[in-house]
Amino acid sequence: MINLDLRQAIINNVRNNTKEQMKDVIEDSVGNEEKTLPGLGVLFELIWKEISAEEQSKLVDALHAKLQQMKPTAT
Repeated sequence: MINLDLRQAIINNVRNNTKEQMKDVIEDSVGNEEKTLPGLGVLFELIWKEISAEEQSKLVDALHAKLQQMKPTAT
C-alpha cells in the first residue's frame, strides 16, 4: 500500500511554479470542481502559518462578512 501525504503531494505539485503559474492555479481552482478544494486548503494553510495575528484577524473578518452576506442554500 502506498502512503500518500496529500499535503506534501500538493506542495510538490506547485513548489517550482512561477508566481504567474501560482496565480493561474488559484484562479483555475476558485469556483470550479470540488476536487480542487483540498489544494486551495493546503495553499491557504501555508499562508495562514506565515502571517501575523493581525493579518489572520483581517482574513477571518473578511470571510465572516462574506459568509453573512450569502443566502443559505438547501443541501
